[in-house]
Amino acid sequence: MSVEQYIYENKKRGKTLHMTLIDPEKQSAEDAARIAFRCKNAGTDAIMVGGSTGITTKNIDMTANAVKKATNLPVIYFPAGPHALSAKCDAMYYMSILNSRDLNMVIRAQAFAAPYVKKIGIETIPMGYVIVEPGMKVGRITKADLLKRNDISAAIEYALGAQYLGMRLIYFETGSGSDKEVPQEMIKAVKEQIDIPLVVGGGIRTPEIARAVRMAGADVIVTGTFIELCSDENEIKKVIAAAKGC
Repeated sequence: MSVEQYIYENKKRGKTLHMTLIDPEKQSAEDAARIAFRCKNAGTDAIMVGGSTGITTKNIDMTANAVKKATNLPVIYFPAGPHALSAKCDAMYYMSILNSRDLNMVIRAQAFAAPYVKKIGIETIPMGYVIVEPGMKVGRITKADLLKRNDISAAIEYALGAQYLGMRLIYFETGSGSDKEVPQEMIKAVKEQIDIPLVVGGGIRTPEIARAVRMAGADVIVTGTFIELCSDENEIKKVIAAAKGC
């Protein structure tokens, strides 16, 4: 089963997935494997690897290999750009940042990378990516026109546009390190209008927030900064369980 099929099968069953995002720049591959193993035991369903800066093919490869060896979970590359591509991950999001002002982030970098991606043969999952206020570092780096938190109409437009362009996922997030999650009203409104899986990340640091995001309609919930900062394994289990509805 492909990673995309895995996501879709869980969506059909009404199951919300939890994915852990690990930034290879922030720790060694060995430490990343320990984090991934801890999250697997806590119930996470897949590991995403990637970050906004400092990403290289070498640190992606080393992290992906270590995580797969430690967990046997699907490893998905969350790409930083065509300068760093990896054949060691099980799949990669082929991602267009829909609200970027920079065409390199929308299509040019993806086109540039396409021949090499074909050569390495990695599974690609086309995904629309929308950055919501406050946006944090990723919003600045991608030159995003941040989606305002109360702009429900634009959120629906982006999501439906992505679906009609043939993208297989739509991802809304407020940025790593954000103290605000994607508004529940936005999640609910988008979910009611689309057929493709809805991925939500940013600002999800408590069981209460994770539960609210799931109840609003997220098909996949992503946590990254919370996992990096939290040393309490019981709290990690609580957040992941709330995200999954366990």
